[in-house]
Amino acid sequence: MNIDYDAIVKKLHELNWMSITLRTLLSMLLGGFLGFDRGKKNRPAGFRTHMLVCFGSTLVMMTNQFVYENFGGGDPVRLGAQVISGIGFLGAGSIIMNARNQVKGITTAAGLWAAACSGLAIGIGFYSGAIVSGIVIYLIVTVLSRFDTRLQDYSTLIPLYLELDKKHPFSDFLQYARENNISVSDMEVSKNKFLKKSTFNITLVVKSDIPRLRREVVELVREAKGIRFLEEL
Repeated sequence: MNIDYDAIVKKLHELNWMSITLRTLLSMLLGGFLGFDRGKKNRPAGFRTHMLVCFGSTLVMMTNQFVYENFGGGDPVRLGAQVISGIGFLGAGSIIMNARNQVKGITTAAGLWAAACSGLAIGIGFYSGAIVSGIVIYLIVTVLSRFDTRLQDYSTLIPLYLELDKKHPFSDFLQYARENNISVSDMEVSKNKFLKKSTFNITLVVKSDIPRLRREVVELVREAKGIRFLEEL
């Protein structure tokens, strides 16, 4: 029995029940694959969110293809372009800045945008590109996050959030930093109504004037007198 592979490939690129079913299942599988790790880490956009974004983008492209093939004229990728720009609103909603001037959610927003782009590729029938891009996105989010952590160990500028005891003048902290070859810059004192009156908080950037790993500098700052709480930003 001879199988006409060219005919099967042609059908998969046309809009029919077989290609619609395949694209729907593939978008759900790829979206869930990309969101699984985020969901496992309890991030804002997890398993179902990535799945919905990927499937929604796929549906938009299939609708665009349907309109183009059945009504003629128009741009076959017009709706896809709207998805690429529109997904920014969803991504922006996952980016927050907390009371410590710490930005959260940028990686999540980028992941949602990438999932949407993969969905567009599936929706237009670019299966190989969607599968390869899905694998690459997953590797970036999971495997390369470890590399990013290692890279931060050698970062020279370290933003910190500090809560200090008012009994110890901040000048004492600056003197301690100078004695330990640490430069301090970009200091910003902010108010936090949840802190005790005997405590004030400040965000700043420290830099070691001599070769040190990031964690060594942080631990050195943590040992300064008057430090009640420290967090890396």
